Amino acid sequence: MNAQNAAYRAIASKLGCSPDSLRAWSQQAERDAGTREGLSSEDKARMKALEREVWELRQANEILKKASAYFAAAELDRPFRKW
Repeated sequence: MNAQNAAYRAIASKLGCSPDSLRAWSQQAERDAGTREGLSSEDKARMKALEREVWELRQANEILKKASAYFAAAELDRPFRKW
């Protein structure tokens, strides 16, 4: 066991959390500070918001496709009228 693991264990027990949780929080803080590779908390939140927006746009697109098909079929069922 290295010194860093021992430190996580000692501090985690005082905070009432697991050493793995403390390690994850510490690593995320390093990412947020720019001293570690990976996505910052801000980048993760933006990614999640963009993924949600993409999902909503796909849902709306699917609804529009179904509505378009419905109205196209209704138009074909209508008798032809000359003006």
